[in-house]
Amino acid sequence: MKKKRKIAWGITGSGEKLVETVEVMQQMRDEYSKQFDIRVFVSRAGDQVLKYYNLSTTLETKFDKTWTEINSNAPFLAGQIQMGRYAFLLIAPATSNTVAKISLRIADTLLTNAAIMGQKTRTPLFIMPTDFREGIVTTKLPNGKFLELNITQEDAEHVERISAMENTTAFESPEDIPDIFEKYASND
Repeated sequence: MKKKRKIAWGITGSGEKLVETVEVMQQMRDEYSKQFDIRVFVSRAGDQVLKYYNLSTTLETKFDKTWTEINSNAPFLAGQIQMGRYAFLLIAPATSNTVAKISLRIADTLLTNAAIMGQKTRTPLFIMPTDFREGIVTTKLPNGKFLELNITQEDAEHVERISAMENTTAFESPEDIPDIFEKYASND
């Protein structure tokens, strides 16, 4: 039997598309359980947002390996990425803060450090920015109410910058995640 390949899934502090992303990742876990071992890495802000959306227990019960950021090197995801232990790093959802830091090469959090190290070692990086394009978006809050957000030109420019980086793919929707898994499953 072939050994499962590890996937690092990073969750930042955004509620935008969080529920849908968790649902898709559970589907990926079920569909690709023989090929991939999905390991979840949650930023400190992500931990707060997961609790706000009542998803912390879901992650802990549905995914065998889940870690929360202590600092930019703990858990030591960047080192594991550097040593080639992961097939790819998926950051979904990614806040505008995380995207800007990666764009500007600021590696001061668990996930920005891992992403930048992944780029340096040519580990494929997939990022789902919550602020994908300039304009107004409507997001659903945990209480069911809706909130309009204005995505700025500056936020969209950071997405464009990371999209142009080597071994880095920015995508817009949780619905794009199955294509990523299919691509790597077919490489077996």
